[in-house]
Amino acid sequence: MRKQIKYLLSLFAFLLLGFTVWGQNIQELEKQLKEATSTKEKMYLNFQLGEAYLRSDTDKALAYAKAAHSQSTEIKNNNVAASSAYLLAQIYERDRNTRNMEVWLKSATRYAKAAGDADLIIKSVDKRSKLATKQRNYRRAYEINQEAFSYFSQSGTSMGDLERKFEMQKKALERSKTDLQKQKDKLEFDIRNLRLEMEQVDADNSQLAAKQRQLLKVNQERESQISEKEKELVDIAKQKEKAERTAEKRAEEIDKLSEAAAKEELAKKELENDLMQAQLIAKESENLRNLSIATAGGVFLLALLFYSRYRAKRRANVSLEEKNKIIEEERQRSDELLLNILPQPIAEELKESGKARARHFDEATVLFTDFKNFTRISELLSPEELVEELDKCFKAFDFIIGQYEDIEKIKTIGDAYMCASGLTDRRVMPNSIVKAALEMQLFLEEQKQERMRIGKPYFEARIGIHTGPVVAGVVGVKKFAYDIWGDTVNTASRVESNSAPGRVNISETTYNLVRYKFECEYRGKVEAKNKGQIDMYYVNRELAGALVS
Repeated sequence: MRKQIKYLLSLFAFLLLGFTVWGQNIQELEKQLKEATSTKEKMYLNFQLGEAYLRSDTDKALAYAKAAHSQSTEIKNNNVAASSAYLLAQIYERDRNTRNMEVWLKSATRYAKAAGDADLIIKSVDKRSKLATKQRNYRRAYEINQEAFSYFSQSGTSMGDLERKFEMQKKALERSKTDLQKQKDKLEFDIRNLRLEMEQVDADNSQLAAKQRQLLKVNQERESQISEKEKELVDIAKQKEKAERTAEKRAEEIDKLSEAAAKEELAKKELENDLMQAQLIAKESENLRNLSIATAGGVFLLALLFYSRYRAKRRANVSLEEKNKIIEEERQRSDELLLNILPQPIAEELKESGKARARHFDEATVLFTDFKNFTRISELLSPEELVEELDKCFKAFDFIIGQYEDIEKIKTIGDAYMCASGLTDRRVMPNSIVKAALEMQLFLEEQKQERMRIGKPYFEARIGIHTGPVVAGVVGVKKFAYDIWGDTVNTASRVESNSAPGRVNISETTYNLVRYKFECEYRGKVEAKNKGQIDMYYVNRELAGALVS
């Protein structure tokens, strides 16, 4: 059992060494910061304290993060400079200080570029672009993303490379997660064994305590006997004195009476016997004291053994908590990746059962966009310019629909863009998706004016919207995709193809749901391919004072 304990202690010490930073609490970090001597050590401790205080005390988090950033720039550590700048942006974001948040996000991007930290560049650019989009500054959001795209292009890193790198990192994280789970299972097994050993030790301790109480009782009885013997020795000593006095008297009598010599010799022998008995009693008392000392030593050794087992159990608990924390962080990162591809209900279903069932929605709204004369314009632009201009428009569309929680992007097909709302269990009105369509046309109009100013070809889009029942689900195994099907999708495509460039064309079904929120223009019955005549309306503007829900 001692060998097992020694092995477990060695294992826990190794794991604790690998995760020292995670095992420290705030008080320990602050204590280490006071004792730190080098700038580098202070920099890392300040950064860790800034992260630790992020959710509990923004003032302290701000002070520590600024100290870490100052020290990282002093020793020219771009990695920590970028991370501490991003941490400061998070702190200002919690305080709703968007101005300082933007400033520190710019610094984080700059230092991340110097450090070559692609992950932090993407996170900083994403937050900056979302901030610009929230302020309805779509051009600024595009410029921020274009700046990051240019950096990756110049550094020889394509988005495909980043995706492959991300997939490799994801697989490595999954393998690491599996290894951590195995280590966790092993630790749990070792802890169960330790718990059983502790229970055995507790039982042994109870038995030892009972024996100790028994020994104490015996010791008390022996001490009582020793006390009685000591009293007897005192009595013997008194008797000895009395015997000596008697002997003196008898000696005097012997001097006078020689015939009493035999009696005096007999008295001396009796006195010697009494002295020997007293010595035996004293030796027995000494043996009892030695036994008491040995018993106390045994109790002390057992106490040391119990304390060492307690320390081992405590270290095992701390190590297990850290393993659980790492596993939870990896699970959260996996969830974020899945939510970036699929709607939240679908992602949750895939995690729980490994597959997602198809769902029927009675009243979903589908939006299609398509660029006018795309083939002709593509012949006037170089491949790089064509992809850049198309990417600019689709990113702007992503930013616009990202402001509305009920709109879900479905896919892009060539120069066509498709999104939908109402793909939830609760009823959703198409007001948000109609407003998003108007914002898309406003963006394209601004781009058109800019491109005309510099003499470049520009895109004009037709947008069509229709509301009706659809079926939604996930298809495929590799690079699986979330998609929708049904006659509503086909009708929305026909409504889009019958729209004019720069206009938002809606069906009568959609019009009846948004007629009180938007000013619409009736077009009459329009012939749609394979659909017959459909009542259609152009959306001119949002009505003043109307709230989009």
